[in-house]
Amino acid sequence: MRRLTAFLVLLAAGVMPAPAADRPVNTYSIVARDPATGDLGVAVQSHWFSVGSVVTWAEPGVGAVATQSFVEVSYGPLGLELMQAGKTADQALAALLAADPHPEVRQVAMVDRHGNVAVHTGASCIAAAGHQTGEQYSVQANLMERDTVWGAMARAYEAAEGDLAERLLVALEAAQAEGGDLRGRQSAAILVVPAAGAGRPWRETTVDLRVEDHAQPLAELRRLLRVHRAYAHMNRGDERMAEEDVAGALEEYAAAADLQPANQEIRYWQAVTLTGSGRLDEALPIFAEVFAAEPRWRTLTPRLVPAGLLPDDPALLERILAAGP
Repeated sequence: MRRLTAFLVLLAAGVMPAPAADRPVNTYSIVARDPATGDLGVAVQSHWFSVGSVVTWAEPGVGAVATQSFVEVSYGPLGLELMQAGKTADQALAALLAADPHPEVRQVAMVDRHGNVAVHTGASCIAAAGHQTGEQYSVQANLMERDTVWGAMARAYEAAEGDLAERLLVALEAAQAEGGDLRGRQSAAILVVPAAGAGRPWRETTVDLRVEDHAQPLAELRRLLRVHRAYAHMNRGDERMAEEDVAGALEEYAAAADLQPANQEIRYWQAVTLTGSGRLDEALPIFAEVFAAEPRWRTLTPRLVPAGLLPDDPALLERILAAGP
């Protein structure tokens, strides 16, 4: 709040905090609130290195911001602080624009925790540039190959199914299919946070994925989202084990394995859990598959006994280690 108070003093004087050099992160993005869950998210792709570190901002129970074109990065953190202080997205964006000496080169969108949306496309943003808003979302783009990009994003987002991260990614894919950034592509990011914070910020990001430099950033982002979903199942499986819900844990681990069948670590811990629950016969074929793919997992296995992750049973351990080649 001290930073916000200092900002408000400057704002009252009509002065924007001194920025770093503007970064020409010309791009397309989407900010949105999921009406069903209250989750807040922002996603972006650009022909610019590490676009997610500049454009995407979100805070649980507060809002989400995309700041792009010739970027004034402070729109992100200051926009969130203003919304945290009770300002609507419209009020927060209006305050920042009023204090900005160069609003004509900015493109900024915000959504607050109530689903209010605000967006600004400056008159000097590089064409094709524009935006479109809908129910609790805004899509915006500049330096596009054609002026149909943001309309395609809106249609795709509204028609998409799945959770918020999936629908955000679908919107980005629609933009790319419509021609996307005139310069090409380089990086992409998705950031999703929950509807409310619980005072544990280290556990309050639902999705935070970045592709920093890649020939096909959206394809890579989709791959990473699938891996993320698999590990989310793994984490829930671990939580079920902590609750002594073995059946629930195995269900989660199986879901993770279905999403990432070639990931030997996921399969390995699934086998360990089966073993610990007395289902060794089901575990042995999985151990065999994992050991064949990567012998280091066999080396690890005896170390699980003193750690309490496998029973202290020499005969059982021998059967496990004998699995596979």
